[in-house]
Amino acid sequence: MLKRLRIALPIVVAAATLSTASLANSLGNFYKGKTITITIPYGPGGTYDKYGSSFSNHLGKELPGNPTLIMQYMPGAGGSRAMNWFANIAPKQGYNLLVPLDNTIVNQLLRPKKMKYNANDFTWLGSSNQTNSVICIRSDSGVKKVADMKRIKTVASVTGPASSTFLFISLASYLLDWKVKIVAGYKGSSRAMFAVEQGETQMTAPNWLAWGSKVPHWFVGKNPFARCILQNGYEEDPAKAMKGVPMLTNLIKPEDKPLALFLASAGPLGRGLVLPPGAPKRLVAPLRAAYDRMNKSPKFLAELKKRKLRLIPTSGENIQKMVANTIKSASPAVIAKAKKIIFRKR
Repeated sequence: MLKRLRIALPIVVAAATLSTASLANSLGNFYKGKTITITIPYGPGGTYDKYGSSFSNHLGKELPGNPTLIMQYMPGAGGSRAMNWFANIAPKQGYNLLVPLDNTIVNQLLRPKKMKYNANDFTWLGSSNQTNSVICIRSDSGVKKVADMKRIKTVASVTGPASSTFLFISLASYLLDWKVKIVAGYKGSSRAMFAVEQGETQMTAPNWLAWGSKVPHWFVGKNPFARCILQNGYEEDPAKAMKGVPMLTNLIKPEDKPLALFLASAGPLGRGLVLPPGAPKRLVAPLRAAYDRMNKSPKFLAELKKRKLRLIPTSGENIQKMVANTIKSASPAVIAKAKKIIFRKR
């Protein structure tokens, strides 16, 4: 019996090696001379764009055939326009990828009639970051800490009702009794932040990397242009600048914490890539492997650092499981309560 195993083992290894080589050759033929398009659900300038651009510069180098990667922007409805298009209309041959919204699951559960997709149906290739939503506000608003928001009227700029900026500000303003007016319609976090700079509004709430990579000078000195007053996630954001910025879960009633944690489920999805529903199954393993290699590439890390971005890698397989588990375990009661609060009449 042992002799048979000794003979069989090299045969199995050889077969596996030939299979892997064959798959690489097949994929090389599939992608050689081809162009892969990465869709960005917002306009240029935000962290979706910056990560997407970094992916386009490096993922092709990890794929057999070395395809060219380009980007297209599809802003609208807080990113849900691109999500719906990608799920239902985008070509499914394997030449189209999307940087999905970090709140893909939250939107699906809160607005099922508007979100024409099922997050489980996307093939998640991997992620390169995790995010907390962070509310920062102009210092000349008079707000220095969260408690000030109860007495000072403020105006917030957001992209749309499907954006994490809107969801977080709407929920926090209700739970903490803020006096805030939300203005939607800005095409991405860059324009929402520009509105703050121009004085059209006073606050918005992208993730810290959006703040830190675009306007780090706002938070410098004894009299900074702006202050960060609140964040939401499963854990505090690891950025040094976020030390001491309170978590929403620590300021609200125990019975309301599931609402904040529901929104926080967006964080682990971060910034990554997905294939559309119906894409060829044979592409999944090699594309995930290529994404993992990209995340380990020193050149990719160097580009992220140059763009003032960070790398917190998660495999596509783990994200796929996370998405399935989050949807399966979501409480109908929590979803109903969050929906009532967030989309309340103002």
